[in-house]
Amino acid sequence: LVHDKMQNIGAELVAHMGHSQMNIDSGMPTHFIPVTYDGNPEIAPVLPYLHAHREIAINRMNDSSGPVLSELEGLDRFEDMVGRVAPLTDTKLGLVGSIQHLHLLPTFKDHFEQAGFDVTIPIGGARLSFPGQVLGCNYSGDDPTVGHYIFLGSGDFHPIGLVLHTGKPLAMLDPYTGEAKEMGKERIERILRQRSGLIMSSMDKDRFGILIGSKPGQMRRNLALRMKRKLEKHGKKGFLLAMEHVGPELIDFYPVDVFVNTACPRIAIDDAVKYAKPMITPYELEVALGEKKWENGYRFDQIH
Repeated sequence: LVHDKMQNIGAELVAHMGHSQMNIDSGMPTHFIPVTYDGNPEIAPVLPYLHAHREIAINRMNDSSGPVLSELEGLDRFEDMVGRVAPLTDTKLGLVGSIQHLHLLPTFKDHFEQAGFDVTIPIGGARLSFPGQVLGCNYSGDDPTVGHYIFLGSGDFHPIGLVLHTGKPLAMLDPYTGEAKEMGKERIERILRQRSGLIMSSMDKDRFGILIGSKPGQMRRNLALRMKRKLEKHGKKGFLLAMEHVGPELIDFYPVDVFVNTACPRIAIDDAVKYAKPMITPYELEVALGEKKWENGYRFDQIH
């Protein structure tokens, strides 16, 4: 949203096309105009993935019954794709999508139910305007009754975030091309290895630049201040860096050893290789400081 710029040119109303309203007061009237795509891909190509993923969910749910004799046994029985201990209570198929395809979800819910799946369209928190909606920084509709997911949309951006947050198998069906695929465990493990390497390289560093995004909906000043206090508690220095846009050409010259990102969470996840210095999330900083344990499973950074 660029409402500050609109105010500077004297605009009285913003017509915002293609996105949904969030729980943000931008300071000026805004009309959100939906942009939709009426794709109708066949579901047959994605069904083999869904059947395989349902079996994984069934096994996890069955493992959730009965007594847990030890912490090690619990980890072995309940561990999800990102290493968390997260028992399931059901094996429903969660149907989600990107904003331009959400109007198709009820139709595809019927299709997948006719194919034999117990389907739910998750409802997330206040930041999500519609059932089944996912954002790059918010997947709050997940709960223990969902055993696996189908994403209606294109690209890997939302699927990567959803799997990092939920740890659950995910298949994708592209309304534009009809292509079906899954978010493979190897892809997620590769991301986790990268995150682990960045954490390890940050452990012995002393000077941290804490990024604060100035865009509406991305400013987490209190979180940045909390990270600064944590660093000081461990005898390290934290410098607050506020900016609207974050990019290597704008920050790599700062005299710090590590960047801690509190702006859009995907900057650290998707763009880490672009930066000359480690770019980590607040959770990853807590791991680097020894306040959280990597062995307890990865925690995806969300904006609620």
